[in-house]
Amino acid sequence: MRDGRDLAESLRQIAALPRGPVRDEALRRCVDPYVQVVDTNAVCEFTGLRLADMWRYFRHTWITPYFSTPGRKLWILIRDRAAPNHPVVGIGALGSAIVQLSPRDRWIGWSSEEFLARLRGDPSARWAKWLDRSLSKLIAGIYVRDFLADGVVSRAALCRPTDTDVERLRKLSVAERQLHYLYPKRHAHKGTAATGPMADWKAQAKSHLFRSKRAGMLALLLQARRQLLAAGFTKPVTSDLRRALDKRGAQDAIRTVLRHTKAAHVGVDVMDITVCGAIAPYNALLGGKLVALLMASPEVEGAYRARYESAQSVIASSMAGKPVRRRPNLVLLGTTSLYDVAPAQYNRLRVPAQLLGGSDGSELAYLPLGTTAGFGSYHFSRETMATLEWVLARQQRGRPVNSIFGEGVNPKLRKVRTALDLLGFPSDAVLQHRSPRVIYAVPLASNFREVLIGLTTRSQAILPAGPSGTVALIDYWRSRWLSGRIERFETLGAVEGHTLSFPVRHGARVTLPADPAEDPLFALGAEPAEGLTQANSDGQPPLPSPALYPVAPAIAS
Repeated sequence: MRDGRDLAESLRQIAALPRGPVRDEALRRCVDPYVQVVDTNAVCEFTGLRLADMWRYFRHTWITPYFSTPGRKLWILIRDRAAPNHPVVGIGALGSAIVQLSPRDRWIGWSSEEFLARLRGDPSARWAKWLDRSLSKLIAGIYVRDFLADGVVSRAALCRPTDTDVERLRKLSVAERQLHYLYPKRHAHKGTAATGPMADWKAQAKSHLFRSKRAGMLALLLQARRQLLAAGFTKPVTSDLRRALDKRGAQDAIRTVLRHTKAAHVGVDVMDITVCGAIAPYNALLGGKLVALLMASPEVEGAYRARYESAQSVIASSMAGKPVRRRPNLVLLGTTSLYDVAPAQYNRLRVPAQLLGGSDGSELAYLPLGTTAGFGSYHFSRETMATLEWVLARQQRGRPVNSIFGEGVNPKLRKVRTALDLLGFPSDAVLQHRSPRVIYAVPLASNFREVLIGLTTRSQAILPAGPSGTVALIDYWRSRWLSGRIERFETLGAVEGHTLSFPVRHGARVTLPADPAEDPLFALGAEPAEGLTQANSDGQPPLPSPALYPVAPAIAS
């Protein structure tokens, strides 16, 4: 942590300088942030602390609790090399994107009705080839050897399916799903042996869970192929696409292809900013805007790509029966506000790309898209969740939710809904916490829509790759926001209130709940000593009176 008194004094001297290059250079010597990626078991060179422990510590200063979620993730520390030990400016994290988010999906072009309207307005050969290529690629990504051996489908049915072929696959999917509920074999789906680099993906594909998923998905895709053929879409040409768009069956088929295309990109090419904020004393200096900008920096995008470029996708590999590596092509970030009002750190956060070395006319921006529906499970206590788990465990037909990767999205929400329904509660009403949040999107590539639809794999980045783009973002924040902020008397007063010398008063400290039983002064049942207050006026843990710790005479002199 950085001492606020020293920082405030330095900033007061800089505030006396005229705005411009001279002040900006002085600010750079006073506050010089950089990005540090939190790698497993990496240790801080200054303190000897694990970076992950440092990140977790400062995350405890947030109002909301932190819950680990499955999927891809990347933790970030923003540190200040201008001060001893490089104190932490703020923290951030990327996580796999929420799968269903209506305002975002409509804006991207993943909403089926808007997508069909787009095709009707431009029934070109480009879209016809996209439809044919996407459907064939989705079918080719499913392991089918066991289905062929069992006579569930034939090679010919993969090209020209019938209603009977589709119905057999649907029945198999239901039967395998029920077997999974009864015999989930959670140990077979968890751990590095099941999902690591040496995993037996063919064995995973043949498990009850993934036999059900493969049969169900193949039934949908073959039904889509049958509907397109019936509508006259036999070749990827403009005339066939125009003819098919008038048929309801073909429209349903396009919806199926679009939905599964979206599933292949969300959580890989789209990530959510799950943690983003500054800690004291930098939060008073609009450090939250700095952290938000750096979460969209080329350096963070490069760190994400480096971490996952050779990673095997668990679900895709289990569906294909072989290793599948989905190359990270991060083109869009998403996030939401903590409450139903726009947070200051995202408000009017726009940077012209030309100032950062990017193309003229584009910008890096946090774009508000609307609000969530105020629907979820965060308002349920741990005790309630434990009771609902007990309700699910008593089901004789097996547990429908086992928190296994691949069972479905948002297992916590599905657990709550299933248990509430079993108890006879109106789950839709109970899950409505009526606390909507503002949804933001941060495009990282100018052609992000084409990438996320599957029209191209070549992204056109808004900011130049490499460290220069990150440095430019920091310089822009320093001149655009920090330079003006230090001219406020109340801001510097807030900064200097965070002290690291006695008496310690710092907003980045995690305040532990008072427990007299753990205090050594009370270990033998003694009464609280005089001079030991119950709490300080600023809410920090009680500070002992100096009289309780007498100083040796030699030292005192």
